[in-house]
Amino acid sequence: MYSVGIIANPAASKDIRRLVSQGRVIPDWEKVNIVRRALLGIQSTGISDVVVMPDSAGLCIRASDDPQINLRIHTLDMPSYYVEGDTTRAAEIMQSQEVGCLVTLGGDGTNRAVAKGSCTIPIVPISTGTNNVFPSMIEGTLAGIAAGLVSAGQVCLSDISTISKAIHIDVDGFPKDISLIDVALSRERFIGTKAIWDLSTLYEVFLTRSEPCSIGLSSIGARLRPISNDDEKGLRYVLSHENNLEVITNDLKIKAPIAPGMVSDVYISNWEIIPMDQPIDLPKKYYTVALDGERSFSVSESEKITICLRRDGPPIVNVESVLKKACEMGILAV
Repeated sequence: MYSVGIIANPAASKDIRRLVSQGRVIPDWEKVNIVRRALLGIQSTGISDVVVMPDSAGLCIRASDDPQINLRIHTLDMPSYYVEGDTTRAAEIMQSQEVGCLVTLGGDGTNRAVAKGSCTIPIVPISTGTNNVFPSMIEGTLAGIAAGLVSAGQVCLSDISTISKAIHIDVDGFPKDISLIDVALSRERFIGTKAIWDLSTLYEVFLTRSEPCSIGLSSIGARLRPISNDDEKGLRYVLSHENNLEVITNDLKIKAPIAPGMVSDVYISNWEIIPMDQPIDLPKKYYTVALDGERSFSVSESEKITICLRRDGPPIVNVESVLKKACEMGILAV
């Protein structure tokens, strides 16, 4: 049985950055519409079964309540605590059920939670978050068609996808967590509202990708050296601040969109390219570690953090490549 999975995050695009910047808000009804269009796209490819994650807003169930939709919708039988772990657990279950492709609605954080549960299911990530680098602004119908074709094996996965990079974080030699786009080391003592929006709190940042057409930490890196998901390298930069005694007088000044509607001067004291598969030990000090834009955990001065960039994240489906390949093969011809 071929099936497509859908994980839709109702909390995406609703964090504190709406208060401190001009971040967009995507209401639940619009997410329902996106999922509905994705379902109709999936259905057009001949797929009959869709597996969905239960969520607090019932996005997928509301989306499937449409007379045009004849799919069998299977809601995962799992407890919902409405936390990040729900998404990770849902991805784990979908992997065990051999779901052929996964459509996600959310931002970098949502897709990171998916990757923690499965790095083998190909992902079609639709952007509904804030500072998004991993997901793209894809029309739901096209995302659904691409996911259906991939799940049914009608296109070769290696031709239309790229395995994503991931940064692995170890603490005292034990795996702690991963990120898909950025790791930011903060001097703040508490996780708080999670979302990173104040650059003055950051020591340094590690990136898998520094994209010129992005917002936030990745856009800062792009002003230093653009790096795409295809490049076998990452980037590390150290920020300096006027109230920091370690500030260097010849700091590099760049201008970058650090949040929606916020283009600011950023001072960089040092930066470097980081290679693949080479662990980097960080100086011992108190850190709060933010992963893909959200503060996640803290470490003390006695603990050692090690960072390593690897290419072992989930495959990212290129929707345009899928549709182009399908047209060339005559799959979409009636």
